Amino acid sequence: MKKYTVGILGATGLVGREIIGILLKRHFPIEKVVLLASARSAGSVQSVGDQSVTVQEVTPEAFDEIDILFSSAGGNVSREWVPQAVAHNCVVIDNTSAFRMEENVPLVVPEVNAEALKKHQGLIANPNCSTAQLVVALQPLHQAFEIQRLVVSTYQAVSGAGNQAVQELYMQTEQALSGQQVIPQVLPKTIAFNLIPFIGSFLESGYTDEEMKMTHEVHKIMGSEIPTCATCIRVPVANGHSESVNIEFKQPVTVEQVHETLKRAPGIVIQDDLQLRHFPTPQDISGTDPVYVGRVRQDVSHPNGINLWVVADNLRKGAALNAVQIAESLIEQDLL
Repeated sequence: MKKYTVGILGATGLVGREIIGILLKRHFPIEKVVLLASARSAGSVQSVGDQSVTVQEVTPEAFDEIDILFSSAGGNVSREWVPQAVAHNCVVIDNTSAFRMEENVPLVVPEVNAEALKKHQGLIANPNCSTAQLVVALQPLHQAFEIQRLVVSTYQAVSGAGNQAVQELYMQTEQALSGQQVIPQVLPKTIAFNLIPFIGSFLESGYTDEEMKMTHEVHKIMGSEIPTCATCIRVPVANGHSESVNIEFKQPVTVEQVHETLKRAPGIVIQDDLQLRHFPTPQDISGTDPVYVGRVRQDVSHPNGINLWVVADNLRKGAALNAVQIAESLIEQDLL
């Protein structure tokens, strides 16, 4: 099997470190790993399996030896460096929002639309973390029963905002428990023992850009203009995004039909035992790969409605794992 030189831009961040672990765990065909970061992080040493690899400062010349680049250093960094990487013949899988809605850039979740990779021009976008897990659950149901409308409320962990946000959650929790004053510095409001009912910047509509990302990304990935209304909430959970999903189908659908359809779908685990109170929680599923579905029930307000509870590790299926799966699919389809 051919082996590849893999680059990771943003190698010292949460997602970058997660990508390294997943590449090794899944035995990705690696010839060499090149770790790239800003000048501030350059020179640090990071473990890659049993090797110690020095992080390099990102430069145009650094892309010359790289076959596949995973970019996870933020939108501004991607906008600056990704076009240069593509110009140096890297195939780039970008984990930021910088290129997701560009017409010529495939936005891919392999379980849903791996065929879109055939149109790539050196750049593939990874969707928003909350969108990735959602469409894994939606696609088999849409194919079987045709979705007419979605209403989604997300309960997003602080790891989605980066390592500093995770540390702020821990620090604020200690401060609150010891009676100290809590002053937010990373997130816009206190997160310890609290909920923040918005993520991102507000638009004129009153929705946030995070909420509209979900709407537009669902449409692009699934290839269907399903009417979608999202509310995105930051919760005091370290890792693992949860979603309450209300689906209106074209026809009545039973709970049993939903279970049977999702059991056959790739990447999904059903945890839905009412008697044992066995449902997915972010704490239980953190560090695992699947998308978990539970609390499947009829919508008592609509004859064609079904409610789901969808939970996944946002650093894995929502980011690093999905990116690695894209790279694997590129190899499988001989698209590198």
